[in-house]
Amino acid sequence: MQSGFDIGVVGGWPFRLCCILRHLHSGIVAHCINSGDARSTAGVVAYSDAMARIIVTAPQLMSVVNEELPGHEVVGGDHAMDRQELSDQIATADALLTSLSDPLDAEMISKGKNLKVIGQCAAGFNNIDLDAAKQAGVVVTSTPGVLHEATADLAFTLLLEVTRRTGEAERWVRSGKAWRYDHTFMLGAGLQGATLGIIGLGQIGEAMARRAAAFGMNVIYNARHEKNVMAIDAVNPNTQPTRRVELDELFVTSDVVSLHCPLTDKTRHLVDADALAAMKKTAYLVNTARGACVDEVALVKALKSGAIAGAGLDVYEDEPAITVDLLTMENVVLLPHIGSAALPTREAMSRLAARNIAKVLDGKPAETPVE
Repeated sequence: MQSGFDIGVVGGWPFRLCCILRHLHSGIVAHCINSGDARSTAGVVAYSDAMARIIVTAPQLMSVVNEELPGHEVVGGDHAMDRQELSDQIATADALLTSLSDPLDAEMISKGKNLKVIGQCAAGFNNIDLDAAKQAGVVVTSTPGVLHEATADLAFTLLLEVTRRTGEAERWVRSGKAWRYDHTFMLGAGLQGATLGIIGLGQIGEAMARRAAAFGMNVIYNARHEKNVMAIDAVNPNTQPTRRVELDELFVTSDVVSLHCPLTDKTRHLVDADALAAMKKTAYLVNTARGACVDEVALVKALKSGAIAGAGLDVYEDEPAITVDLLTMENVVLLPHIGSAALPTREAMSRLAARNIAKVLDGKPAETPVE
């Protein structure tokens, strides 16, 4: 127990005062006693009407966040916190509303002595040390189920841009170069009858597959288990049945390979030099998953040598840094990690992340915990 005074407060609004005092750097410790409303988690007494300190680590739609977290002290949300600021803030935080850019490793989590919940505003959570969080008794949540359609829209946009060379053509026009209608100018690839290979047929992968089927593409996929593909096959009766294949077959067969898998030890550099060499010279790679799923050095070599035709990327191995060679390639479309950046989607993500925090602080199960 830290040095200072112990203040016993029973029930009512004075409890809120003692919770505020708990966060002051004055050495005062407030012990709140309310037998009718107390919940104990990992030795911490929590109250459903407590004012908690919630740190928002990156720019957020704060009107939505505040709607879901009434009566709490919400700090931040107007800028991205660097590691030092996050370290300073986590020391007195009851909850974090985080982004993929936040380095929540074991060292950082250990500084959150009062931390009860991390509400990640993303479907992925590879920036969080889950073992460290579990050991510290911290609940981790994410926002699946609300961003798959928007992300699939963006992934299919990349597919269209890179196969039809629209980015290259747009740059040509903006540069002021001469052009006229020409039967052989800016020829791209056709999609009808082409094969899309999807790695990871979760919600985003399935949404991508439905879009591909609507464009007349045949879909194959790789996943750990067989998936129900009725919704995909129902889109277009003129396409071949969707089927699960091994990775080797997917790389060799696909005209476009699209990544929709989480980043794990097994998927890191899943698309490496060997995988790229196995692809058709006319094939394209689309990545809206995680940058490190692709060996970026190997990708640059494959693009330079003509081993594959092009790539559409929304994520990068060391983002926001991008391999310089990619910036100069005409057969590459580059976006700044905006897969879910549709306003209704981002509102839903912010709301779900905040709602998860509110539920955990209230002693209730989170809606979408990471398990």
